[in-house]
Amino acid sequence: MNTQRVAASTVAQSDIALLVESAKRALPRMYLSGTAQFVQTTRLGSGGLRDEGTNLRYAAIVALGAARLDPAEQRALLAGSDAAQLAEAVTGQARTSADLGAAALAVWASAEVAGVADPTLVGRLVAAARSSRPAPTVDLAWTLTALLAVRAMSDVAADADQLAARLQTAQGAQGLFPHAVPRESLPRYRAHVGCFADQVYPIQALARHHAAIEDPNSLAAAQRCAQRIVRLQGGAGQWWWHYDVRTGEVVEGYPVYSVHQHAMAPMALLDLRAAGGIDYQLAVNRGLSWVFDPPETAAGLIHEETGAIWRKVGRRERRKAVRSIRSVTTAVSPRLRMRLLDRVCPPGVIDYECRPYELGWLLYAWVGARR
Repeated sequence: MNTQRVAASTVAQSDIALLVESAKRALPRMYLSGTAQFVQTTRLGSGGLRDEGTNLRYAAIVALGAARLDPAEQRALLAGSDAAQLAEAVTGQARTSADLGAAALAVWASAEVAGVADPTLVGRLVAAARSSRPAPTVDLAWTLTALLAVRAMSDVAADADQLAARLQTAQGAQGLFPHAVPRESLPRYRAHVGCFADQVYPIQALARHHAAIEDPNSLAAAQRCAQRIVRLQGGAGQWWWHYDVRTGEVVEGYPVYSVHQHAMAPMALLDLRAAGGIDYQLAVNRGLSWVFDPPETAAGLIHEETGAIWRKVGRRERRKAVRSIRSVTTAVSPRLRMRLLDRVCPPGVIDYECRPYELGWLLYAWVGARR
């Protein structure tokens, strides 16, 4: 049995503290201090950990999370800098990036961490909010959260309201959100599928929209989505990966991502509670318990030497074959799951990879007065 086992009913502050300390130990080695950037990922290989690439989105998310730490901890994590300096650097880099998601995260981080609203990036978000062009659901949710963060500094209230209404309109009858808005902009085999991120970021954004202006429609939309994913949560606390927006059912559960368990679901559901929504603490606890004792594997997910929290537990398959097959088959027949795939491709494979944003969201979810 995994010695890190934690029962869902006994998840405690000490367990959360263990995760937070792991993040504080792992993040400094992922930081490229000379460029104020974070790596794309860190992988465990035969020669130890190796870093790959850089990611602007991830740096913005770490800035949000690191800001929850005290100043000395920020400097230890960021090679002598603090979260506000990182947010400022991210803002400068985002001005030359075509990535709407990176721009939204940069605006959110600079506003919340440094109290600054960059007019160039805010203008891009306003344009996106007013546009009817197709866009990823996650990017639109981040854009709404960012506009809410700068609401006191910029005249964006009407644009935030318009974007909130667009997200509400995109929501499926069962409460779930598609991968892009509008859903019809996606290929037929993908149009009915929304991933877990497509659910939690709209929950968070719409909950915050309600908190800002007391919009009952935003709160109701956030609660419908939360109720659905909680109802579908796995028996061991798993937050599943792909959902059918039409039927409100799971298309494919695996991989189960650790960041969904320890950070993203808690972050969104606790924001919903703070906005006056339903309290899903028990579901949050069940999700956390999976990190300490995933039933799919006997191996632990926390690398004690470095603090890295391994990225996911997936199936024994080639190139996410089960996801592809189930996406196509459910596009044609919503109830067709091909259960034989569960026996042919059982879950249990750990991805020995850790990405900075996962740990950034962990800090953001659990550290400081927010909780």
